[in-house]
Amino acid sequence: MFRDCSQPIDSGMPTYPGDPEVSLTAHATHESDGYSVQGLRCGSHTGTHVDAPRHTEPDGATLDEGDVGDWVFEAQLVDLAPFDPREPIGADAFPTDLDADVDLLVVRTGWEEYWGEPRYRDHPYLTREFATRCRDAGVGVGLDTFGPDPTSSGDDTEVEPAPDEPKGVPAHHVLLGGELQIVENLRNLESLPTRFTLYAFPIPLADGDGAPVRAVAEWD
Repeated sequence: MFRDCSQPIDSGMPTYPGDPEVSLTAHATHESDGYSVQGLRCGSHTGTHVDAPRHTEPDGATLDEGDVGDWVFEAQLVDLAPFDPREPIGADAFPTDLDADVDLLVVRTGWEEYWGEPRYRDHPYLTREFATRCRDAGVGVGLDTFGPDPTSSGDDTEVEPAPDEPKGVPAHHVLLGGELQIVENLRNLESLPTRFTLYAFPIPLADGDGAPVRAVAEWD
């Protein structure tokens, strides 16, 4: 079986604070040109996307380094929903039954429910300790959130960060610094089996620090 786990790309879709806005417009139409072409403007971390190590590590690998097969993952689902806004995910949530051949841990927080709402910024986040457990196990991370680190709150969100909430992108540094991939803004994770294959082939951007993907889960 297959399931699309990607957020559709469209004008006005949610973007990480400060990232380029997404614009999808009609460039050519059947009525005026005899064919259809759409114009797309977006950032490299639009919608469901992968982070290459170069995203946060100056000397990290880019998308065009390595093999295309690096984006086919033996995935294990960890369903941790529900969470409170901006709740940390500690090392105690790391699975004790991690299969030996797994190379991507897909963490379901349930936060895709808020896609398109200001509250989506207030997603749970991975602690440095959880990310370190992933690095030590050699597994990357996929999430149904903007990313593994806290996202800044906006003027239209109601939740203030806790005083001890980490600053910057420590979980990114642990994972990408360990040359492990991150897949962000996944959806449709509910009721997936514990084990599946996740295909997340990025658009082949030259020297890419990340790129949108069509993320598809497959299982028997």
